Amino acid sequence: MPCLSGKHWWCHFSESQLPYIHESGGPVGIGFALVVVVIAALNLILDFDFIEQGVRHQAPKYMEWYGGFSLLVTLIWMYLEILRLLAKLRGGSRD
Repeated sequence: MPCLSGKHWWCHFSESQLPYIHESGGPVGIGFALVVVVIAALNLILDFDFIEQGVRHQAPKYMEWYGGFSLLVTLIWMYLEILRLLAKLRGGSRD
């Protein structure tokens, strides 16, 4: 019987563990990974909008770095999440 909360004393002695939602390779974990990839893709829209507004409102020169850095971070985040999703779809584990 898996432990659902740490409030019970027998959960401390049991060896069964529930994986976190982002660690499981089942349908819930894959669905969660898809949601995270969609959120990362939507974050790209926010980054490009930030850059466009900076150009439109003639933001100071140093703001280019903020836009570029946020775009870079979002692309790396999306790349890692897509790799994680592909690993879950393949059925591999990180262990």
